Amino acid sequence: MRPNRVRQLFAQGQTVIAGWLSLDSAYAAELVGSAGFDAVVIDTQHGMAGHAQMVAMLQALSHTPATPLVRVSQNNLAEVNRALDAGAYGVICPLVNSAAEAAAFARACRYPLDGVAGERSFGPARGLLYGGADYAQQANHTVLALPMVETRAGLEALDAIVACDGVDGIFIGPSDLGLALGLGPGALHTEPLRAQALARAAAACRAAGKLAGVWCASAEMARDMTAAGYGLVVPGHDAIWLKAEITRRLAVIRPGPSR
Repeated sequence: MRPNRVRQLFAQGQTVIAGWLSLDSAYAAELVGSAGFDAVVIDTQHGMAGHAQMVAMLQALSHTPATPLVRVSQNNLAEVNRALDAGAYGVICPLVNSAAEAAAFARACRYPLDGVAGERSFGPARGLLYGGADYAQQANHTVLALPMVETRAGLEALDAIVACDGVDGIFIGPSDLGLALGLGPGALHTEPLRAQALARAAAACRAAGKLAGVWCASAEMARDMTAAGYGLVVPGHDAIWLKAEITRRLAVIRPGPSR
């Protein structure tokens, strides 16, 4: 089976820098996947892509060096299965609030083979094309299951979520976590209460030998989160980058207040 670059980099102690796709465009996926990111996440929770667009974007990513990941819209066995069957090499699951929910998500990502407690059904049409003929035998050890911790309940259950069998780490949603902590979605990562939660999550993963991931509002935040022990950082998403570059170019052409 094709190796998972994210797993390889984590095992080597290197930081994974991932792109993030909110636009439902295979062309955008190909561009972002070719830009130098180690992995690219297709967001089907808050992004624009439905299932058909997600499949086309995964196909586009297949021609790039980036490892394809998908954020599903909910902790749902069928939806997780469809993302993996389509060729995702890892799934990020939002709003995981307990060890029981994390365990259910992990089972959705695993086949019931070799004693693994899995509930994934077999039918990886694109997974076989992308991963290889031995996909079924190797998928449990290759694909990533990353539950998101982004609520007070999730934060309270953090250690139990990280400890779940089949969970490869966690992914922090800082905007929702800021809301849960009463700080609002725009709170800086340096705000003490938020910084404390982020540090606690990184420490829990480090103690368990698992991957800590986080979405970042800026490249500067991604740099700081790397220094804080996060092994997977996402420096924004395609729509943010597009708007920022448009704004920069307009400012060069038309200095002064925007009209």
